[in-house]
Amino acid sequence: MAGPLAGLRVLDLSSVVVGPVCTGVLAEQGAEVIKLEAPEGDLLRKLGGKGRNPGMAGKFLNFNRGKRSICLDLKHPRAKAVLARIATRCDILVTNIRPDAQARLGVDAASMAKAAPRLIHCSIVGFRTDGPYAGKPAYDTVIQGVSGIAGCFEASTGEPRYVPMLIADHVCGLIAAQQIGFALYRREKTGRGESLEIPMFENMAAFVLQEHLGAMSFRPALGPPGDARVLSPEARPLKTADGFIAVSANTDAQAHGFFRAIGRPELITDPRFATVPARTAHTKDYFALRATALGGRTTAEWLDLFAQEDVPAMPYNTIEGLLTDPHLRATGMVREEDHPTEGPTYAIGAPNILSGGMAPSLPPASRLGADGRRVLADAGLDATEIDELARNGALLQMGETT
Repeated sequence: MAGPLAGLRVLDLSSVVVGPVCTGVLAEQGAEVIKLEAPEGDLLRKLGGKGRNPGMAGKFLNFNRGKRSICLDLKHPRAKAVLARIATRCDILVTNIRPDAQARLGVDAASMAKAAPRLIHCSIVGFRTDGPYAGKPAYDTVIQGVSGIAGCFEASTGEPRYVPMLIADHVCGLIAAQQIGFALYRREKTGRGESLEIPMFENMAAFVLQEHLGAMSFRPALGPPGDARVLSPEARPLKTADGFIAVSANTDAQAHGFFRAIGRPELITDPRFATVPARTAHTKDYFALRATALGGRTTAEWLDLFAQEDVPAMPYNTIEGLLTDPHLRATGMVREEDHPTEGPTYAIGAPNILSGGMAPSLPPASRLGADGRRVLADAGLDATEIDELARNGALLQMGETT
């Protein structure tokens, strides 16, 4: 079965993580994604760690499945004309190129609206362009710092830290895909495309404020900001006799079940822990109790006891552990496959299910420029034109696979 976006074509002018997350979701839903890269290739080809061949880092493989790669030297005047030709034949354009550079290349929203009025133009930026931070460069860690995410760690542990994954890139890439879906729905009704601006700072700051503004939502403030449960340094996996376990007991029924499971039923009537408001007011005591309660049994034993009490609990996984997790294996989220140029690899499947059908399993990520000739042929260029672009250096084919 085809995915819901089958028949739509996406021009991906993004790189590293935030844009490829967005276009990866669109590919999972059946869209044809054309990844246009400069001669040096997406930075993630090198920044993404070790690989078997140059430019094919493992991280790059995971973010760029199902995308066709064309490599154009956009400093070449002929390449700019080809880029515009490809763009006008697409339904969606996604970029995290800074707005001034978009204008120089002729792929900014205003230029594209004239050439392709039905195009959905999605620009992922660090900061909204109507504020004083407009145009500033931004990577995930910069956004984590300025948006208050690192500040949440300081409130919790006394030391500012970054989340050890590119959380802002992931979240904002997903938001971009969501907003594109909204724009496509409106285009169905109006027949017109539109431009989208997805600012990373504003989106992540909104998440932090929604989570932690709390008592400062009121004027005057009813107390300091921060959800004490989330910010507690004890909000972490709990130590068992042979490892760790992830447990969350929030409702009264869950907390009371937790107390019974650990052999402390008297805590059910303890005024500090009997109700949600009481446990919230005594978060430090409640979390300290939990942190020392599970050392006498194994993780498997606790999972069984918590299941009997209907307390949410799951095994703790390391990164390596995810590869052998039985649920991920059973659902096809983690599987083994042979990449045509990189050999045996792990492939990550699509996590979501649509009853109307999904795109077929996505092909592996391409080597740099491997699909250039086919992309240009689909854009209406004949073999003579394509050969000329290759001869004069506008089209690079270092990874072409015929």
